[in-house]
Amino acid sequence: MNWITNYVRPTINSLFSRREVPDNLWTKCPECGTMLFHRELADSLNVCSGCEHHMAITPRKRFEALFDGGIFTEVDVPEVVADPLGFKDQKKYPDRMKAAQKKTGERDAMLVAEGDIGRTPIVAAAQDFSFMGGSMGMYVGNAIVAGAQRAVAMNKPFVLFSAAGGARMQEGILSLMQMPRTTVAVEMLREANLPYIVVLTHPTTGGVTASYAMLGDVQIAEPNALIGFAGARVIEQTIREKLPEGFQRSEYLLDHGMLDRVTHRKDLREELITITRMLMGQTPAIKGDLPAPIAEEALDTTRSEETSA
Repeated sequence: MNWITNYVRPTINSLFSRREVPDNLWTKCPECGTMLFHRELADSLNVCSGCEHHMAITPRKRFEALFDGGIFTEVDVPEVVADPLGFKDQKKYPDRMKAAQKKTGERDAMLVAEGDIGRTPIVAAAQDFSFMGGSMGMYVGNAIVAGAQRAVAMNKPFVLFSAAGGARMQEGILSLMQMPRTTVAVEMLREANLPYIVVLTHPTTGGVTASYAMLGDVQIAEPNALIGFAGARVIEQTIREKLPEGFQRSEYLLDHGMLDRVTHRKDLREELITITRMLMGQTPAIKGDLPAPIAEEALDTTRSEETSA
């Protein structure tokens, strides 16, 4: 037994070896390449501190930052047929669904909730692009209808955050049928004289923009969000012309009258409070009197307490 080889060398190596750092502590900004510490990124609502690029944020994180105290109640959404067409490509559709549900922890690509923002009760729905590209299937249609029905029943404004690559091909014509269904849901809000506010986030494309995403009483978008029906390359090939710079981005659409606002994510809550109170005929909110969303540290403490309980 060689004690230098078996004992001394491993001991020296362990003293000078680099400590392993968990992979999830840092996130690289896809726009500018800046490495962002996970807590700082969470505090900035997934907005890069270097270039202000708005990265994807999950519906639950968005709602925690939106609602007073981070408190909201989920609205029940009717279940749908698991695999209506028996669709299979490289994977079976149920297998893709299970993988997406495991990855996101959600039932499908849309979350519907109700709560207060600035002491103003609202119903909100948000799409999750990380769930099969936020694709619009029967569940998403059910979610929007359920959200609209809840808003009408409780006389609340309906705020929707869109993020989708279009209709879900695994559900074929059934997914395309959600376009007229969601349009009818929006009409229910109009008939009840309730505000319908849409916040378009990156990306919002395909059949979503041909239905509920472009029917808001007020259309807001996050900076530099991609918004359009067909892709830029398809349009260029069709019209055989070079598209202008920034085509299908938030700022371009604002300049050409398709949007009412382009709002930074950190300012979005106050903007929605102002708009919802105005459209509901309420007095303007006093800025210093608004209850704040719960802090990230408090959320971590709350989750720890719930876990231990």
